Amino acid sequence: MGNYLNIFIEVAYLIGIILFVDGLKKMSNPKTARIGNLIGALGMAIGILVILFVPLESGDNNYIWILLALLIGGVIGYIASVRVALTAMPEMVSLFNGLGGGCSMFIGLIELFKVFSGQVVSGPLQVTTGLFAIFVGAITLTGSLVAWGKLSGKLRDKLRLPVPQLINLVLLIACIVFGVMFIRDHQLNSLLIFLVLAMVYGFTFVTPIGGGDMPVVISLLNSFSGIAAAISGLLYNNRFIVVGGILVGASGIILTALMCRAMNRSLINVLIGGFGSSSAIEGLEGDQTIREVNYSDLAIQLKYAGKVIVVPGYGLAAAQAQHACYELEKQLESDGVQFYYGIHPVAGRMPGHMNVLLAEAQVPYDKLLDMEPANEQFPTTDVVLVIGANDVVNPAAKDSPGCPIYGMPILEVDKAKTVVILKRSMSAGYAGVSNPLFFKENTRMMFGDAKDSLAKIKTEIAGM
Repeated sequence: MGNYLNIFIEVAYLIGIILFVDGLKKMSNPKTARIGNLIGALGMAIGILVILFVPLESGDNNYIWILLALLIGGVIGYIASVRVALTAMPEMVSLFNGLGGGCSMFIGLIELFKVFSGQVVSGPLQVTTGLFAIFVGAITLTGSLVAWGKLSGKLRDKLRLPVPQLINLVLLIACIVFGVMFIRDHQLNSLLIFLVLAMVYGFTFVTPIGGGDMPVVISLLNSFSGIAAAISGLLYNNRFIVVGGILVGASGIILTALMCRAMNRSLINVLIGGFGSSSAIEGLEGDQTIREVNYSDLAIQLKYAGKVIVVPGYGLAAAQAQHACYELEKQLESDGVQFYYGIHPVAGRMPGHMNVLLAEAQVPYDKLLDMEPANEQFPTTDVVLVIGANDVVNPAAKDSPGCPIYGMPILEVDKAKTVVILKRSMSAGYAGVSNPLFFKENTRMMFGDAKDSLAKIKTEIAGM
């Protein structure tokens, strides 16, 4: 019976792993992303259920606790998923990353407490693996909580540490020292100090990073959560957890690299910090006249335009204006206007944020232009509507070498005939950098809630 059970477990794990890989592949394409997500969830469900068949080494019956934990976690997850607003999706992703890291941290602690108490005899490799699980898990936990605090506005983004690089280096060396001490003497004090230092290091690791880099940070922490899960799988010799963690960790690293490339920056440069500190912009000493546009004038420009491109940003999410934007798209297309969306890779607060918002509003994916195709279209575009985006359209990234975002590729909306920026105020973007685009001759400002503004523009067009 035991052999058959082992075969069943291994085959089920293999099926779960295959579903993980297939789901991940499908999630790389927006047309199949929904089914890919369901396939991945099915693979995870199989992995969870199969673990219930694994014989318990201690012989204790812990199934009541396991089922209770599954019930509580399932209820919390369901409530969070149905209640979370799309504007709060980045915060939820950060929080879930942190919870994954926290689980790995506690798994490492449990295994090393067994070593300390003499329940098991482990060699240096096993102890080192446990310490690594604690270290990566603790960084992911506290770092993700900091990211969650910044994204939700509960933690000021301008919070800065004195000489953060030196602090991080000292903490890292201290973690290594106490980790080696625990490997040598298995003393509880060394383990607890190591744990505290690792959690503090997670806090100081993310705190100096500016808000403009938050999409990269979320992607990196997501990778960390996968790596921590893979290490936990090594501790329990569970191939399913190892492969799942590796897939998450590898995909997170790849996405992080792509995000850094989109900003023309190295990962080291992101981690050192830079975006998020306010800076004066060269070239703002001249004409700083704001030119506003009213609903009726903009409606006329849009109705008789040949091509219109919308550039969405976090302001679109905050105003929940994606549906109003799609309604405007359908109305203008019925009048023969070409309508597209220019998507910057780091627009919003997490990777793919704008794509998710527009997909939720049923915007056809072929209407979404990546940065390079969009930049090719702007010179022949009559009207560009910039809705809540700031840093990703800031010309200072090209023209001001002293600017913190200098060198980052942007959507070159200023090449269009007319640029209309929908904003609530003249405040700077998440990177804290002033935007010279506001004062260009072909730029018009429309202040107010983007959703209301788009609805009023649509009404004006319908009345023509």
